[in-house]
Formats: sequence, C-alpha cells, structure tokens
Amino acid sequence: MAVSLQKGQKVDLTKGNPGLSKIYIGLGWDTNKYDGGADFDLDAAAFLLGDNGKVPCDSDFIFYGNLKHASESVVHMGDNLTGDGDGDDEQIKVDLARVPANISKIDFTVTIYDYDVRAQNFGQVSNAYIRIVDEMTGQEIIRYDLGEDFSVETAVVVGELYRYNGEWKFNAIGSGFAGGLAALCRNFGVNV
Repeated sequence: MAVSLQKGQKVDLTKGNPGLSKIYIGLGWDTNKYDGGADFDLDAAAFLLGDNGKVPCDSDFIFYGNLKHASESVVHMGDNLTGDGDGDDEQIKVDLARVPANISKIDFTVTIYDYDVRAQNFGQVSNAYIRIVDEMTGQEIIRYDLGEDFSVETAVVVGELYRYNGEWKFNAIGSGFAGGLAALCRNFGVNV
C-alpha cells in the first residue's frame, strides 16, 4: 500500500524497498470549469540538481523539449497537451542506479504553458498529485495529493527525490511560483 504524504513530509524510498531502482513519477491534475476558452496545457519537468540546488548544466533540465538525460537516468515520457482522461497526465521514468554521482536531488515540477497569454493559474487546477510507482511491479509506493493551496501561481515544485546516507528519500514540497517555467529555470540555474 502506498504511503500518502502531506506537504513537507519526507519519507525513505529505497531503504524500505531494497533493490528498488526503476521507478516512474506520475503527475496528474484536473482543470476547473472557467470562461477563458483556451485549453489548459500543463507540463511536467525534472531538474537534476547538484549539492548547491542548481543544475550542473542546462541539459540536466528534462522537459518536453529535452526528453532524455544523457545518462538515461531520467526520461520524460512525452507531453500531454490536454490533460484529458483519468490517471497520470504525464510520467517521468527514473533509474536511480544510473543517476550521476554529481546529482544529489531531482525536483519534479508542473507549469502552465502560455499561462500569461491564456490568463491561467493553479487556482484553476484541482486534484493535482504526484506518485512514485515501482516500474517492475506497477505498485504505487508514495503518493502526495497537493490539495487546493494555490491561487495565482503558474508553476509548482511538486516533490523532490534526494540522496541521504547512500539512500534515496522523497520530500513532498508543494511550493508555488509566479512566472511559470522561466521562473523555475532561473531558480534552478538553467539559462533562459
């Protein structure tokens, strides 16, 4: 049974699951009814970070424009342009055994594409979640439902995998940003 987290909670991932290496991160959301008329296009991304909380180089940013890390440790499974349907809207595969040694954290984010043109924000999004699934068994290990804490934010750092004493842990972050993807990129040291 999956561990269900609240904002700010941290949990061991590999310590209680020896041999766990291949996982996928499922991110999902629904949009509320609104009068804007434009489709909602939310985008998941992963930032592979060093000890300083920044990407060592721009290619350590995995998103719809750069789907696979050079190490093949993080692979984005593709952009869902509408978010229609049940289940995960976007998925990112992670092979923990292949994550380069200089990467100490992987932050998972969701942003709203063209939020400024479409006048959209996370106040119009509901039922957002992140879950970690064992790729080999298909079993959900960790789940974090974000709740309705957002209003004008256009980007959210949803959660983070991080190394601690040779093991991987997960932190349920749920931190909102204004300024969309560009703001996140600047925060994590990606040149925009």
